[in-house]
Amino acid sequence: MRATKMLRYLKDRMIRTVRREDGNSIIELAIIFPILLLLFVGTAELGRLFYTYTTLAKATEVGARYLSTSRNAVNGTATEITTAKNEARNLVVCGYKVCTGDQPDGTPKVAVVAGLTTANVTICDNFAVPCDPVIPAGTVKYFKVEINNYNYTRGVWSLANMMGRASDTFYFALHPSTEMRSMP
Repeated sequence: MRATKMLRYLKDRMIRTVRREDGNSIIELAIIFPILLLLFVGTAELGRLFYTYTTLAKATEVGARYLSTSRNAVNGTATEITTAKNEARNLVVCGYKVCTGDQPDGTPKVAVVAGLTTANVTICDNFAVPCDPVIPAGTVKYFKVEINNYNYTRGVWSLANMMGRASDTFYFALHPSTEMRSMP
């Protein structure tokens, strides 16, 4: 009788040992975690891309609005027109008419998006500086403010490195623009 109890006990113990699932959740996490991490990083990077493009698009709207309401940009002398367009470029880049010096809170003025300079901002119109594509000429005057040659910079994670590419040329140029009617 003792031997049968012992055999039954060993049989039950063996069955319990085989059916244990203590480490399964760790193995499942090890399989799923890289996929979840890639999804998270991709979503964050895509969010940064949309944020950057939206910020640049709003900056071009600010510059176009400034030019469309400026009397000097249309009817001024050559110097006044140049000054108005330079102020509009600065508004696009840093949000102020002059990008040097400090903000009202004492911090230095910086670009609204890292790497953006006035060289990236192009201003054209339908009466003096032609655009490509051309804005039709007429009695109504239009200004077009666009950002050219601004490359989206990578975040903390380099998608180019993850894809096996050596450089950051994987990221593409953003090209937002705004066309607005002159209303001085």
